[in-house]
Amino acid sequence: MAGPRIAHATLKGPSVVKELCIGIVLGLAAGSVWKMHQWNEQKKVRAFYNLLEKDEISVIAYEE
Repeated sequence: MAGPRIAHATLKGPSVVKELCIGIVLGLAAGSVWKMHQWNEQKKVRAFYNLLEKDEISVIAYEE
């Protein structure tokens, strides 16, 4: 009994170069997002200390 021949997709192993490229791109993207977050936080802290230095704001310790 000869059944119909079905073309199956041939599974290949992982491509090392492709995996490296994807890893590098994802690493750079995540690193740049993290760095931008750090810069924004640094900008907030710098602005706070500038206002504190100019006596435009003050900090009062909360005591219970």
